[in-house]
Amino acid sequence: MSTMVGSVELPNPVMTASGTAGNGTELAAHVDLSSLGAVVVKSLHAEPWDGNPAPRVHATPSGMINSVGLQGPGVAAWLEGDLPALEATGARVVVSIWGRTVDEFAAAAALLADAPDSVVAVEVNASCPNLEDRRSLFAHSTTATTEVVDASRAARRPLWAKLSPNTPALPEVAAAAAAAGAEAVTVANTVLGMVIDTEARRPLLGAGRGGLSGPAIRPVAVRAVYDTHEANPDLPIIGVGGITSGDDAVQFLLAGASAVQIGTATFADPAAPAQVLADLGRWCDHHGVARVADLVGGAHG
Repeated sequence: MSTMVGSVELPNPVMTASGTAGNGTELAAHVDLSSLGAVVVKSLHAEPWDGNPAPRVHATPSGMINSVGLQGPGVAAWLEGDLPALEATGARVVVSIWGRTVDEFAAAAALLADAPDSVVAVEVNASCPNLEDRRSLFAHSTTATTEVVDASRAARRPLWAKLSPNTPALPEVAAAAAAAGAEAVTVANTVLGMVIDTEARRPLLGAGRGGLSGPAIRPVAVRAVYDTHEANPDLPIIGVGGITSGDDAVQFLLAGASAVQIGTATFADPAAPAQVLADLGRWCDHHGVARVADLVGGAHG
């Protein structure tokens, strides 16, 4: 079940997804965190961040929409207050970072430079709004993605760039992230959406627009992984988007992912990552697959 994501070896390909498993041990009562490939914590800014106004989360058909707004304690507070307990579980930790500017990414990354070895990688959340270009997300631009990945080298850890499915330039953006130093790309973040409150005749979420996640976006995410792998066959990919079963995970592996992340499913079942891992093992046994790595990219010609 082991897999390689760039230079990072994981005992299996199933991780939590940033934003859905908290900042530390929130899922530990439901999942043996050390049994997962890695735990990816909620995206952290260099400074504490309050996030968006309520309401922030709303259920949708086959998923949910959120505009939490990247609320978090900041990197320094996380290192002191959350990481020790997470380390004690034996989990491999991936830290997601974000910023509104390139300098803010650099500041967040620099604070991780002396983090303990349990922090095996840094996921650069390039899918957040770009204050320096309000027209787009960083991950909608090859230039902006290059800049934030390069700035994040200050973390002195393997870098994974988390990208957006909301651009047709995704394969080109993935290539730019790799050229800037990302060992892998996480494909993909949420799909932009909105829910209207028909009684109030206003957007339901406090911030108006939000990110749609869950099974409703799985076909979009599988296609995004497939396209990214097709254009960049040597670039490791972490697939994420609506995975609730082992069969779902296999779709992402066949599309070209070397590992997967489980996110929205944990809201319905906090043990979902462990269940997907067990399902994946049974699927491999049933189909005579000796090495999960043999599935990667198998849907391509």
